[in-house]
Amino acid sequence: MHTLEIKDLYASVETKEGRKQILKGVNLTVNSGETHAIMGPNGSGKSTLAYTLAGHPKYEVESGQALLDGEDLLLMTPDERAKAGLFLAMQYPVEVPGVSMTNFLRTAKTEVDGKAPAIRTWTKELTEAMKRLKMDSKFATRSVNEGFSGGEKKRAEVLQLELLRPKFAILDETDSGLDVDALRIVSEGVNRAKEKDNFGILMVTHYTRILKYIKPDIVHVFADGHFVKTGGPELADELEERGYDEYMPEGSTESALA
Repeated sequence: MHTLEIKDLYASVETKEGRKQILKGVNLTVNSGETHAIMGPNGSGKSTLAYTLAGHPKYEVESGQALLDGEDLLLMTPDERAKAGLFLAMQYPVEVPGVSMTNFLRTAKTEVDGKAPAIRTWTKELTEAMKRLKMDSKFATRSVNEGFSGGEKKRAEVLQLELLRPKFAILDETDSGLDVDALRIVSEGVNRAKEKDNFGILMVTHYTRILKYIKPDIVHVFADGHFVKTGGPELADELEERGYDEYMPEGSTESALA
């Protein structure tokens, strides 16, 4: 059993108008096997939370902790966080020209595990994982995400999730830009990986459609830089019906922030 505990986390980002505080006292505990859906209006700080936990240099931690099994991730470099067991599936996966998917994945696996996987075992595992995600075998030799469609990039993210086997996975709007078929395939990949490794999930999303495939145990509403409400799966249905305006700062609406 592993635990990710976020304690009173504050973080800011540099803007054209100066430094702006985005995270304003975030508290959350996620255990192995739990799926937490983090929902909220545009501009509320959901993705900032994801990237701050992963160690993106754009975001500056002002105070607080993020403890993975008691070790503070915020004191680690991004690669150390990955080795500790944290995984981020990005909303907008970047292209890495000149680096093949197979070399990237094997290098990442070697770094995370501390030893290189056996070639025969690795090749079989990679091939089978790609088949399950309905990815053409040619993708293994192509540069990372270069020329991939939005759906192909998201499948590549889930491929990494399946192969790297983290303790906790942050899914940052993994559903964005996916058609129904791609959403189903990606969701099945996440569910398959979780069933195998029992990792905890923080699923950042704006809409409920992915929750029909990846069932949350707990749903949180994130607004104005912190959690404002927590409930069961039924809370997502309420949000679908009523929207987020009631959780917005006084005098603003979600449409104004979009």
